[in-house]
Amino acid sequence: MGYDSDEALKLANQLCFPLYAASRQVISLYTPWLKPLGLTYTQYIVFLVLWEKDAVTVGELCEKLMLDNGTLSPLLKKMQQEGYVERTRSAQDERVVVVTLTEKGRQLKEKAKDIPSGVGSCIALTPEKALELYSLLYELLDSRK
Repeated sequence: MGYDSDEALKLANQLCFPLYAASRQVISLYTPWLKPLGLTYTQYIVFLVLWEKDAVTVGELCEKLMLDNGTLSPLLKKMQQEGYVERTRSAQDERVVVVTLTEKGRQLKEKAKDIPSGVGSCIALTPEKALELYSLLYELLDSRK
């Protein structure tokens, strides 16, 4: 974006700002759906991973969710206290913690099944534009690797 230094420091010229603001806006759309379930957005995305594949390591969760261990560990501890997951040390390597769903965690999937379509109906993008945005965001995320 070849701006001079004054132009480069304008909020309107920052790619990071609309990404940040859009992320906050989209996450806020989840609140009315997640609050009745007693979940935060971050807990919800942990569940999405576990509902897809149960019994994953904390490291796998960190990688898949692009979160660090310091963020994820307290969250998993709280989810365990609430009876949604179990955390156990791997028999092969005691340094590795495996996260599995409890029956309560598995049952929550049924209660959450309408969240994607409910939130999706609140986003004013055509399916084509949504797919384009999805592709561009993952292209940006993949460029960090």
